[in-house]
Amino acid sequence: MSSPLILVNLKTYKEGMGSRAHAIATAAQAIAQESGVSIGIAPSYIDLHPIARHFMIPVYAQHVDGSEPGAHTGQITAHAIKAAGASGSLVNHSERRLTLADIEASVKALQMQKLVSVICSNNEITSAGAAALAPDYVAIEPPELIGSGVSVSKANPEIIRRSVAAVRAVNQKVKVLTGAGIQSGECVKIAVDLGTDGVLLASSVVKAQEPAVVLRDLVSKL
Repeated sequence: MSSPLILVNLKTYKEGMGSRAHAIATAAQAIAQESGVSIGIAPSYIDLHPIARHFMIPVYAQHVDGSEPGAHTGQITAHAIKAAGASGSLVNHSERRLTLADIEASVKALQMQKLVSVICSNNEITSAGAAALAPDYVAIEPPELIGSGVSVSKANPEIIRRSVAAVRAVNQKVKVLTGAGIQSGECVKIAVDLGTDGVLLASSVVKAQEPAVVLRDLVSKL
């Protein structure tokens, strides 16, 4: 997987479902190919399989449980998302918080299936704790800036520096993403210059009238 990574979470926005999800994936794949930057998307579960089967970009689940396949009605297993074609999954997103035990179980389940794990955290202390679980990525997202239109890389660059340092102190192999309010190539460049390995974002792409324009701008300064 090349670095940096631009990971777009489609959440459950109506603008990120069905044919619109396919349109965003089409734009992401085209711009990834022309720029050489890795662009992945995290669609809703309904769109996960068709997106994964029709596109070559990395496709992530928005959440995964630590359960083994079996009698676990309503659970989303790592085995199931792998069968659907996913490359990995978000874990502990701010809109889907988990206990520490659940985070550990989810990461272990992903590792067993050789899938990429992205643990979301909200500050440097939780980032360090997340790094101790040896995920592939820790994504730092100050909750007060999520969906605000105010970029964390501009509003609070120090939390990015501290989080990168905290993660590296625990596990040098864990990569760091930053999120919350990321909306331009300048935001991405600042984040990468601060030591991160990419960004996690949502609304600035999903709700854009022309997602391709925003995606092209996001990679423009890399």
